[in-house]
Amino acid sequence: MSGAPHCLAIALLLASSSLAVAQDEGPTQAPAQGPIPPPPAEPSKGLSRWFNPATAPFIPVPEIAVDPNGGTTLGLIPTWVKTDENHQVRRIIAPDVIYNANFGWGVHGRIYQYSSGDEQWSLVAGIKERVEREFDAEYQRGRLREERWSFSASVVYDVDGTPRFYGFGNDSPASAVTNYTNQQERVEMQVGLNLTHAWQLRYTGRLQVVDVLPGTLDNVASIEPQFLGTNKLLLNRLSIVYDTRDDLTVPNRGVELIAYGGLASRNGLLNSSMYSEVGADGRIFSPIAENTILVAHVAAHYLPTANNVPFWALSNIGGGESEVGGAQPLRGFGAGRFYDRDSFSSSLEVRRKILSFDASTRVDVEITPFIDIGRVFAKTGTFALDQLHYVGGVGFRGIARPFVVGYVDIGYGSEGVAAFTGLNYPF
Repeated sequence: MSGAPHCLAIALLLASSSLAVAQDEGPTQAPAQGPIPPPPAEPSKGLSRWFNPATAPFIPVPEIAVDPNGGTTLGLIPTWVKTDENHQVRRIIAPDVIYNANFGWGVHGRIYQYSSGDEQWSLVAGIKERVEREFDAEYQRGRLREERWSFSASVVYDVDGTPRFYGFGNDSPASAVTNYTNQQERVEMQVGLNLTHAWQLRYTGRLQVVDVLPGTLDNVASIEPQFLGTNKLLLNRLSIVYDTRDDLTVPNRGVELIAYGGLASRNGLLNSSMYSEVGADGRIFSPIAENTILVAHVAAHYLPTANNVPFWALSNIGGGESEVGGAQPLRGFGAGRFYDRDSFSSSLEVRRKILSFDASTRVDVEITPFIDIGRVFAKTGTFALDQLHYVGGVGFRGIARPFVVGYVDIGYGSEGVAAFTGLNYPF
């Protein structure tokens, strides 16, 4: 999606850190025989109160984001954080004012509501001077699977001027890069039947309309005319899920295993444009030492039958996030770097907590070295572990339990360094 990267959890980390420092600067209890401590400083007044995190009406957090496709974005996020009596985050309100050299000045409004562990919703809207627009509303209920049914829904309108297309295949050259504008409307619904707490049968329905428009970036050629146009996609997917993670947002142990199959078409449900998909997605979380977790992720996505599939609906790897049945991470390359019919991706990372402190909420800071591998291929019989792309790097994560995780990941691959920010773990 377009717009400023979702670095609100990192903003929360910075803000909480500032609050912790501000609180620590006050006088401490003097020893019984020691000197009398000085009186506490008077509260900040006037303009100065805006620069003191303990007295500011909101937390003014600077925004610096770097994306290999979108470039550098600079801005300010005035952030309001509401916590409950247990100092757990319940709501984040975070508009911003930003500047990006490609798209000019922009603004966003964001609300993240964490009603409970079982129910959450969010609303994000934004606009820039040139090209980019976005609206994203999401709702989840039944996350904890304590009842028979789980449900989630999302509505998205997005105009993104940053996507790249390099052609098809695992060896598509960087010199073939083109840019296009992706305008899409998407409605998605997921309904889960909870057979047990661990086992779920899940249906996913998605209606997506994508307009591939000419690129607008000055320094990148526009996509070739044969790829331009409007395509509709109606997807019906059935998944079987086995999930033993001890927490949905910040898991420390357990596994999540998903096997799925689906049918999709560009014009209705049963016609010549139909194609099929099958795939698997697995995540393993294993403590290996105190405050240290080894996390492994593997994903495979196949299109056994494919009739005139639009290029953006093919398997692809690149970028900083994983989507079940969709794009997979390769954090030394931009999103959508490699496209083809099938894909394989795997990641291994060590999440090590290096710092914790209490401010308006409890905040943990992690450092995470990682390795990503992956490839795309056109024939189902291709050996997936041959001719892999490799990426190594390090990530930094700020965690405000139980609902908020923000990350900065910096990876190095054969085409150089790439950096990503976002909400939630990459996988």
